[in-house]
Amino acid sequence: MNPLRPAILAAAGSATLKNAITKVPVTHAVVQRFVAGETRAELDPVARALLASGRSISVDFLGEYTTDRGQADAAVTEYLSLIDDLAEADHAVPGAHSEIPRVEVSLKLSALGQSLGPDGPAIAAENLHKLCAKAVERRVWVTVDAEDHTTTADTLAAVRLARAEFPWLAVALQTYLRDAEDNARDLATDGTRIRLCKGAYQEPAAVAYQRRAEVDASYLRCLNVLMRDAWYPMIATHDPAMITAALTLAGENNHSPGDYEFQMLYGVRDAEQKRLVADGHALRVYVPYGTQWYGYLMRRLAERPANLGFFLRALADRG
Repeated sequence: MNPLRPAILAAAGSATLKNAITKVPVTHAVVQRFVAGETRAELDPVARALLASGRSISVDFLGEYTTDRGQADAAVTEYLSLIDDLAEADHAVPGAHSEIPRVEVSLKLSALGQSLGPDGPAIAAENLHKLCAKAVERRVWVTVDAEDHTTTADTLAAVRLARAEFPWLAVALQTYLRDAEDNARDLATDGTRIRLCKGAYQEPAAVAYQRRAEVDASYLRCLNVLMRDAWYPMIATHDPAMITAALTLAGENNHSPGDYEFQMLYGVRDAEQKRLVADGHALRVYVPYGTQWYGYLMRRLAERPANLGFFLRALADRG
């Protein structure tokens, strides 16, 4: 792991540092590497180009920890329009259409109102249902993103409730959490579509592994569970070792490339994304957009020293 990860993740929650970084002119250029614009109009050409390259997409309207009902309602309105836009982009870009949709939205329940006091989980669950109903109409998938560990129980409860009507609904599972393997077994047994990722928040040692080797071992245990039992595993990683392990497990469990997919972040390892697609593998790119990019950017910098180096070089080259 990036040795500066704890400090960078702490910076993600600092209003003072946010104010300082967002005012640096070069920051905009750095953000463009990882974020596909601030509006749906800016997102649209990025989405279409990725689809034209043979990749699928999962689009996240950035925002989390909403504490105002109006903001939650605004997020729902934006996602409803986003689902329409993605469906139109999917129809406009030539490509083979299978039973697996090429376009998807990713969302955080905290952006839909999960943090709005005692009624928050119910509000978020209602909003999730509304978005899933819209997604069915437009043949768009939905994945519920993982957040910090304090939200996990409410998030899984909301997903299980919604899956009674929308069995294709997916959820992200973070393998740095100590209970990840147990949750992987439970979710795989339920037939849930699962995005497996390592995790991107600052968590206490009591609930999360702190060493890279431990997180990797947990990822491999969870990956084994999903490749054996889950419906359509989604392997979200840029780690060559995890990609190799996934391909090995796929062969051992008689999976063809259409039975699972790889997922990577917009702006990270683009050449590897194209290589996997060229080799016949399904790959979906996680594409964020919106004005609330600061926390997302900090988590990307914390994940890989290469990302942090890119940012620091940009600052050094300023002017």
